[in-house]
Amino acid sequence: MLTEDILCKQFGISKDVFNYVANIEKNIKDKYFKKIELVREYNQYKVINAMQEHNLDYTNFYWNTGYGYDDIGREKTEKIFASVFNTEDALVRPSIASGTHALYLTLSSILQYDDEVIAISGKPYDTLLTVLGEEGNEPGNLKESGIKYKEIPLYNSEIDWERAIKEITMKTKLLMIQRSTGYSFRSALTLTKIKTAIDKIREVYPNIYIMVDNCYGEFIDDIEPSDVGADVIVGSLIKNPGGGIALSGGYVAGKKEIINRVANRLTAPGVGKEIGLTYGTTRNTLQGLFFAPHIVSEALKGAILFGGVFSSLGYEVTPTLDDERSDIIQAIKFNNKDMVVKICEAIQSSSPVDAHVAPMPWEMPGYTNQVIMASGAFISGSSIELSADAPMRAPYIAYIQGGLFYDHAKLGVMLSLQKLLDFDDIKNKIHLK
Repeated sequence: MLTEDILCKQFGISKDVFNYVANIEKNIKDKYFKKIELVREYNQYKVINAMQEHNLDYTNFYWNTGYGYDDIGREKTEKIFASVFNTEDALVRPSIASGTHALYLTLSSILQYDDEVIAISGKPYDTLLTVLGEEGNEPGNLKESGIKYKEIPLYNSEIDWERAIKEITMKTKLLMIQRSTGYSFRSALTLTKIKTAIDKIREVYPNIYIMVDNCYGEFIDDIEPSDVGADVIVGSLIKNPGGGIALSGGYVAGKKEIINRVANRLTAPGVGKEIGLTYGTTRNTLQGLFFAPHIVSEALKGAILFGGVFSSLGYEVTPTLDDERSDIIQAIKFNNKDMVVKICEAIQSSSPVDAHVAPMPWEMPGYTNQVIMASGAFISGSSIELSADAPMRAPYIAYIQGGLFYDHAKLGVMLSLQKLLDFDDIKNKIHLK
């Protein structure tokens, strides 16, 4: 009963809320957590094997100054990432500021004037629309460079590969797939669905480039999009693969010719991967990768608890408990602006850092609507740490992700319910149960 005492006395959680969450937790643990543990175990050994394969040693954590020539740790890190993702090569750098930056680098290095890119998984995440030039008019967007863009909506939550094949023209150079849900209300695309689409498209267009935005999806399964035919995958180190330890950065992993182009875009043609300081981050990056399979499994368990609790209260959630998961995000549809703000306040108040700060909607760069973000993280903006965000637009959906430890996610669930007791609908349902 010690856990109940500290949660109720120190965090102000009522016994009704504690008991409600405990009952839901009891029902989901045996049914859903075992599969997550099996995937975690497999991926943990995969990461260890990659580090041993490339003879990672303590001296690899040292780093150079100036141009960064002959940085053995940087080179070793990129070989390890390539092995983990089963690709020919990888670019892993702290100078890649975000997942969006990694996507922009990849798109702008592959695409040239008059080329066309097609998003075959529906509308991309908000920040990428700005990159593409579809929203806003920021200098340097791809449309400004003469690159054409089309998108194909999902059909019954699957990639409409038949339509994609029809839409491809002589100008189409790259197809783009966003694995994660983003700010839509759909389950993330499973690797089975991604593989089916890639296989069908390759039958007709064997040489077209296919890129997968892998953000939030790493280590969810025992394979990655690069194992099912993607030419290049892209992600952020302050999401899944950084394990909550990486200080910053992003990665691009794929075919060697693509990585060479991306490296030339990041630095300069002719020097590519040979330069670029790591600023002493190699240890954090690799230790984060080592932690990542376990951390992702903890985040997944937390997402399932959030989904189980709020679906039991009658709210529409995606993915549902029985859906196959392909990212760490749990979306909850409230149809109520105030409830979205409250749940973000609750997530913030459960944080070890900045718990006293109240998140507020604001005009965030790269977004067309105001966005509220709760992220009391050790690494600023880290969404593998427990966090929540929502664009302030109907139908008012909160997107919850991360949690370095399941216990932290459980605290977030309980504080969310406690905050939402201000709404009679939730209060009555909890008391009735």
